[in-house]
Amino acid sequence: MDKVFIKGLSIQTTIGFFAWEKEIKQTLVIDLVMAWNIQPAAQHDDLSKTLDYAQISVDIEQFANQNPVDLLETLAERLADYLMASYQIPWLKLTIHKPNAVHNAASVGVEIERGQQA
Repeated sequence: MDKVFIKGLSIQTTIGFFAWEKEIKQTLVIDLVMAWNIQPAAQHDDLSKTLDYAQISVDIEQFANQNPVDLLETLAERLADYLMASYQIPWLKLTIHKPNAVHNAASVGVEIERGQQA
């Protein structure tokens, strides 16, 4: 199975359970691995046949900002559903890091896998 990935995508969004978190933007760091057959794109050097990771990166930040939630878990599920439906991705692994959210930890977060690997 071929994979297209985005690692370390830093976005600013509103997320969190506490009232003060709803008033500010916080940094999230996204890692995304998507199953995709890259052969059609490689055969003719054709961007339209692959996953446009630049556009997907923009879509991730827009989605997070247009759909504020309290929990990273909720964002992960909704973002995975959105990406799979929008880009016809058969399988993905999504990790969302929330840096410096816990004292003495570089980051906390969630990691999910959805869909079927070929």
